[in-house]
Amino acid sequence: MTAPAPSRPPVRVVLADDQPLIRTALRMVMAETDDLLVAGEASDGDEAVRLVEETGADVVVMDLRMPGTDGIEATRRITAGPTGARVVVLTTFDDDDHVYGALHAGASGFLVKDMAMDDILAAVRIVASGDALIAPGVTGRLIKEFTRRPRDGQGPRAAGAPPAALRLAERTTEREREVLTLVGRGLSNTEIAEGLHITPGTVKTYVTRLLSKLEARDRVQLVILAYEAGLVSTG
Repeated sequence: MTAPAPSRPPVRVVLADDQPLIRTALRMVMAETDDLLVAGEASDGDEAVRLVEETGADVVVMDLRMPGTDGIEATRRITAGPTGARVVVLTTFDDDDHVYGALHAGASGFLVKDMAMDDILAAVRIVASGDALIAPGVTGRLIKEFTRRPRDGQGPRAAGAPPAALRLAERTTEREREVLTLVGRGLSNTEIAEGLHITPGTVKTYVTRLLSKLEARDRVQLVILAYEAGLVSTG
C-alpha cells in the first residue's frame, strides 16, 4: 500500500498594514484556509521587517502608506535580506503616488484593496510559489507612473540606446524579445501562447530562459525590463 504524500507546510504570511480592519479581514479569511498561516501582524515597516526575521515568513502582504518606515523601504529591506521572503503590495492604487517605487524595491506582486478576497489569497499563493503577479488593469498604469519619473537624476530614456535595450540585444534572441514584449504588456502565458500560436508550455520555457539570461528575480522584473528597453511604450 502506497503511503500518502506528506502535506506541505502552510505558507507563513506577515500582514503589514496600519489599518487594523484590513489586517483583521485578511487574518480571518486566511484562518479558514489550510495552506496559509498568519505568522504575524505589523502596523509599520520596521515592525514588518522585524517580524519577517523573527518568524521566517514566506510572504509579506504589504501596504505602502504606513507611519514611520513606509512599505517601499520595508520591501527593499526585506527583499535584500537573507530570509528569502517575498512581498505582495496591497494598496489603494488610485491615491498612492508612490506605488511605482515598489517595483525596484523588489515587490513580486501588486494588488489593489478593492479586489475580491479570493483573488488576494490566490496572489499570495502565486508569489509564494516563486512566480509574480500584477492585478489586472494595474500593469499599464503602474508602469506609466514608473517610466514618467526620473531615477537617479536621469529620465527613464537616456540619450542613445537604453542600457536595458543593449543588455537584451546581447543576451536574447528575437523570439525571446517577442515573448518579453508580450510579458511587458501584462499578458498571461496562455494569452501569449494564443498570440504566438505556440503552447503555454513553450511560453513558460521562454519566460524561464528570460529570467535566467536577464538575471531577473521574477515576472515583475521582466515587465520593468520590457519598458526600460523600449519594447513596450506607455502611450
